[in-house]
Amino acid sequence: MTEAGTTRTGDPERATLDKAAGENFPVAPFFLPRAWRADLMAVYGFARLVDDIGDGDLAPGGADARLLGVSPEEAEDRLTLLDAFEADLHRVFDATPRHPLLRRLQPTVRRAGLTPEPFLGLIAANRQDQLVKRYETYDDLLAYCELSANPVGRLVLGVTGTATPERIRRSDAICTALQIVEHLQDVAEDLGRDRIYLPAADMKRFHVQETDLAMNATGASVRALVAYEAERARDLLNEGAPLVGSVHGRLRLLLAGFVAGGRAAIGAIAAADYDVLSGPPKPGKLRLLREVGVTLRGEG
Repeated sequence: MTEAGTTRTGDPERATLDKAAGENFPVAPFFLPRAWRADLMAVYGFARLVDDIGDGDLAPGGADARLLGVSPEEAEDRLTLLDAFEADLHRVFDATPRHPLLRRLQPTVRRAGLTPEPFLGLIAANRQDQLVKRYETYDDLLAYCELSANPVGRLVLGVTGTATPERIRRSDAICTALQIVEHLQDVAEDLGRDRIYLPAADMKRFHVQETDLAMNATGASVRALVAYEAERARDLLNEGAPLVGSVHGRLRLLLAGFVAGGRAAIGAIAAADYDVLSGPPKPGKLRLLREVGVTLRGEG
């Protein structure tokens, strides 16, 4: 899912959109046309809010629940909130939504001719998070990423009017990679939510037990496992990177930022010697800018 798992405070809409600054990649950078920026922030607001519902990170006081028509007695039930959110999503396409972030999304949907499917995928991923806490195989994790990550890239292509089957395939590879990288950064945080996104088959291969993930120090076996998964994410980024060269202008720079954000995050994990348990390794701006240049040149 998207990053920034801190608890929301204050105005629900503003608190959600303010999280954009904490992502591994630029959400709606200044160099894009104003209409694109507005549309991408609207999509981000949807994706961030559905993640906050699924993670239990809504603002105290139940403002989001009230906006969605959920009673105070049910405001802590994430599945009930997700059902209400899905019902409000459908209003985006045929009525007037209740939640301000969905009202903000409505003009974007109409302008770009977006369909419900990618939005429903993100909701389905968060439902799955309430029911599935472990993934047996890498293929199982990829199937989850198909719901939790790939719709975001498809929405970006939809907003910018550049979707083709080949671009969607490349975008899916990039988005899955970004999701895996985020899971690697957030191993400790996810474990605190009783979720493990490291495939159980890979954990067994590297002799990693769940108790190893709860340690303050990252042992050699965990580091080896993280390095292995990071390399998989790097391969996916390389597979998706030709997407950048398939478009032109400012969109090319935006997509380069997505790829570079993933590569920079992997670089930060490697620079930390794959120690992800003492805190999520984060790339600095210089590393990110360097990776943007590499990606734009088609290197790496």
